[in-house]
Amino acid sequence: MDFARRVGRGLKKFGLDWFIASILLAVAVAALLPAKGAGERAVEGISIAGIALLFFLYGTRMSPRETLDGLRHWRLHLTVTVFTFVLFPVLGLLGQFALTPLLGSGLAAGLLYLTLVPSTVQSSISFVSISRGNVPAAIVSASASNLIGVFATPLLVLALMSTTSGVHIDGSSVLKIFAQLLLPYLLGQLCRRWVVPLTRRIGPRISLFDKGVIVVVVYAAFSEAVAEGMFSQITWAEAGWLVLVCCVLLALVLSLSALAGRLLGFSLADQRVVQFCGSKKSLATGMPMAAVLFAGQPIGLLVLPLMIFHQIQLIVCAWMANGYGREYDAEHA
Repeated sequence: MDFARRVGRGLKKFGLDWFIASILLAVAVAALLPAKGAGERAVEGISIAGIALLFFLYGTRMSPRETLDGLRHWRLHLTVTVFTFVLFPVLGLLGQFALTPLLGSGLAAGLLYLTLVPSTVQSSISFVSISRGNVPAAIVSASASNLIGVFATPLLVLALMSTTSGVHIDGSSVLKIFAQLLLPYLLGQLCRRWVVPLTRRIGPRISLFDKGVIVVVVYAAFSEAVAEGMFSQITWAEAGWLVLVCCVLLALVLSLSALAGRLLGFSLADQRVVQFCGSKKSLATGMPMAAVLFAGQPIGLLVLPLMIFHQIQLIVCAWMANGYGREYDAEHA
C-alpha cells in the first residue's frame, strides 16, 4: 500500500495519475503483446460485457426524470450533432485539400473519412461521467450520434469521397447500439429501486470500474491495429506528420466545442457534454462502416488516421476528464 502511494505521488509530479498511467501502459502492452486468437476474443468479450454493465449502472444512477430531462435538451443535442456531422467534415475537406502533398492521397483520404464517422458512445459518456458532467444528456447525444451516423456517414462518404462502392446499410448497427447500450440502461432504470442501495455503498469502486472499461477499450483498439500490421504500411515521416495532424485536429475541435458551450450559455455540466461528445470519433463504428463502404478495396491506410486519432482522443480526453473531475470534487468537498 505504501509503495502504491509513493508511485501515485511520483506520477502526480509529472501531471499523471493511475488512470492516465494505466492507459499509457495499455498502449505499451498492446504494442508489445497484442491480443490474438483466443486472447483477442477474450478481450472483446470483456469489453462488451464491461460496457453493458457500465450502462446498466448508469441506468441505476439516474432517475427517470433525469433521463427525460436529457431527452428534452434539444439545443445541446443539436450542438453536438453540428460538431460531429458539419464542422468535422468541413475541417476534413480542408485538411485533405491542404495535406495531400504531405501525407499522400491514401492517408489524406483517411483523414477525411475519420471526420465523417459518428461520435463514440461509451468513452464519451464515461469521460462526461468522470468529469462530473450531465450523464443523461451525454447518453442521449452520443447514442443519437451513432444512430444518425448509420445513415449520415454513408451519405457523407458518397458526397465527399471518390468511391464507386455500393452502400448497403442494414439494421445490425442499430440493433447493436440498442442491445449493448440502451437496453442495459433501460434495465438499470427498471431495477433502480433495488440496486441503488448497493451502488451507494460501493460508489468509489464504480468510478474505478468506469475508468477500467476505458483502459480495456484502449488495449483492444491498439491491439487490433498492431495485429493487423496497420503501422507497417507508412513511413516514419508520414506517421509523424499524421500524428501531429491528428493532435492539431483534436485540439482545434476541443477548443471550439468548449468555446461553443460557453457562448451558447450551457451549464458547466452541459459544456462537458458538448466538449466530450462533440470532439470524438468512433473507431468501433467507423471500422465496420469502412469495410462495407469500401468493399473490395484496401482500407488499411484509409482507417489508419481514424485509429491514430482514436488513441490520441482517449489519452487526451482521459487526462482532461480526470482533471475536471478533481476540480469539481475539490470545489464541492
